[in-house]
Amino acid sequence: MTEATRRTPGTPCWVSLMVHGLDTTQEFYGALFDWEFQPGPQQLGPYSRALLDGKEVAGIGQLPPDRHLPIAWTTYLATDDADETAELIRCCGGTVAVGPLDAEDAGRLAICSDPTGAVFGIWQAAAHHGTAMAGPPGTPVWNELLTHETSTVGKFYQTVFGYEIEPVVSADFDYLTLHLDGRPVASLHGVGNALPRTRGAHWMTYFEVADTDGAARLITELGGQVLRPPREGTAGRLALVTDPEGAVFTIVCSAEQG
Repeated sequence: MTEATRRTPGTPCWVSLMVHGLDTTQEFYGALFDWEFQPGPQQLGPYSRALLDGKEVAGIGQLPPDRHLPIAWTTYLATDDADETAELIRCCGGTVAVGPLDAEDAGRLAICSDPTGAVFGIWQAAAHHGTAMAGPPGTPVWNELLTHETSTVGKFYQTVFGYEIEPVVSADFDYLTLHLDGRPVASLHGVGNALPRTRGAHWMTYFEVADTDGAARLITELGGQVLRPPREGTAGRLALVTDPEGAVFTIVCSAEQG
């Protein structure tokens, strides 16, 4: 289990979800992951932080009724200077859609997209450093960009965040692992024409569970969907699922947990 300290710039440090039904979404994730909730910064509307054993692991906010945006988990990458990073993102062909702006005394954020359109956030920590632990069931344990191909977009993330890139050498598998300080922190997966046309390039959050098959059944009972049934992967047993509002995420029982 790892706990939060100030993150090296580029490290995934938080995941957040904006939905239409805040109360019902909290009920879903509370039943699935044993999360409890407390109010967070309200600049962008009602917002709650999810707690596991009293430690913050994720955020869920409510969209205004007239905002019809895709419902999706957003990965936030750490930065020491949100304004400087936002400007570098623009210079490298990305887009800054929201901010940079202060989230009360918690920190400073911006919502951005890379040149392929994949949305991510940047987070300059102040009082709030981000996800307070990773590893136990109910915590986010990995973040992966699903994109058409990795070479061009990999250069974008390397330039903006200083990642060391480790490719998988394979003629039929387009995959890069992003490293900081010698350790893997995220990955880029080029899936070509298998990229969902309805979603385009996007960041995927992986949440740890104790039992992938049991969690998949529970998701269905709670009003979500299983898009890809449980299967064995290199990291453990995983399944691709959605919550009742359609936010896609992956549940995984890591090999060391299982």
